[in-house]
Amino acid sequence: MYLGLDLGTSGVKALLIDDEQAIIGAGHASLDVSRPHHGWSEQDSAEWVRACREAIAELRVAHAREFAAIKGIGLSGQMHGATLLDAADSVLRPCILWNDTRSFAEAAKLDADPRFRKLTGNVVFPGFTAPKLAWVKANEPAIFDKVAKVLLPKDYLRFWLTGEHISEMSDSAGTSWLDVEKRRWSLELLAATELDEKHMPALVEGTERAGGLRADLASEWGVSAGIPIAGGAGDNAASACGMGTVGAGHAFVSLGTSGVLFAANASYLPNPQSAVHTFCHALPAAWHQMGVILSATDSLNWLSDITGKSAGDLTGELGDELKAPSGVTFLPYLSGERTPHNDAAIRGAFIGLEHESHRTALTQAVVEGVAFAFRDSLEALRTAGTTLERVTAIGGGSRSRYWLRAIATALGIPVDVPADGDFGAAFGAARLGLIAASGADPFAVCTAPAIAATIEPEKALAGAFEDAYKRYSALYPAIRGTI
Repeated sequence: MYLGLDLGTSGVKALLIDDEQAIIGAGHASLDVSRPHHGWSEQDSAEWVRACREAIAELRVAHAREFAAIKGIGLSGQMHGATLLDAADSVLRPCILWNDTRSFAEAAKLDADPRFRKLTGNVVFPGFTAPKLAWVKANEPAIFDKVAKVLLPKDYLRFWLTGEHISEMSDSAGTSWLDVEKRRWSLELLAATELDEKHMPALVEGTERAGGLRADLASEWGVSAGIPIAGGAGDNAASACGMGTVGAGHAFVSLGTSGVLFAANASYLPNPQSAVHTFCHALPAAWHQMGVILSATDSLNWLSDITGKSAGDLTGELGDELKAPSGVTFLPYLSGERTPHNDAAIRGAFIGLEHESHRTALTQAVVEGVAFAFRDSLEALRTAGTTLERVTAIGGGSRSRYWLRAIATALGIPVDVPADGDFGAAFGAARLGLIAASGADPFAVCTAPAIAATIEPEKALAGAFEDAYKRYSALYPAIRGTI
């Protein structure tokens, strides 16, 4: 048996699989986000441990015998968070999360240093880890002076599980401190934020062993001490392992709270000017690129809150047949945007409203706006040298066939829908735990799921969607600086 632990923003998931990769069961526990000031987003790391214990307890109650046979554990987690420990390994302050934008000025200053884009292959986004430390130094100097270790969220869970400070390449690539091509910490970039390598965890590949389970936890859970903990992966790379998106040319589109267009690469292909993320993959000698939009299903959830109708009811009102775009356009920049704009200050908008713009027209505009944001990411990936011929859909929003039809038509490529199953980050983490414990071939383990259906672009609407995308594209420069 192999356990995958996924530390998300809204909760922890514990997933148990057997050596044939059949899912045995899962446990869940919720997390809350603290927003004490505008643009801030924080979590208490003690809450991660609490949620992890609860998720594991739920799993153990339902599958005690299988849980006791665990031979490997893999980790996945929300990326970019800054968890700060002192010399005694005590947490100094709440973790500053990936969607926290307070360090936008520090990010811009670091990004202006050409070494960051050259060595990391990425823009320094406000959500990344390095500018968060620069913010702490400027605003909480007494805390900065005590920092002995900086850990990413899932690696704090690893510290709790193993007592060791270890990270892996895919998650560390999102810090703005990793030399992404050479897969090692950059002493130059660390020095630029007045840190050095001793502040960082040791690095392994995601498929390698990264510590063993502490004896006290093993005794508490009724499992063997020293169970291998895999390096694991950041959440998107873990999802890619779960989806089998590990070979060059494979890609997925994730319709979650945020949205991701993810492409696996066999070589390092940076193009930071496009605002595409270029990161190490969880597998050795592999990389990936992704376009990221900050409000995907979050946009529909926002409309749900405004209208009092559930997200499912809203998309249900659209019917089954894809409609030509109306004159209403939605920009899904509710909390800023990453790809392609790298703009933490921009905000969303409806354009073209009229008396006849009823609730269904607004829902259609939101669905199309998110689809066009993915098209922005597709164009950015093309600029970065990656051409996609098809994508596989994952995430909660992928349950809406209307939304998938809009995405396929906006992108102009087929969208594959996997057969029923759980192929997300926790499953990918469990696969990495299996690889680390057994030494299995990563490409033999991380296979793609069966495809239940393929959504083709609707050729009859291709022209209408292309015209609507051009209107959408013209709106960002028109409203930039006015909001």
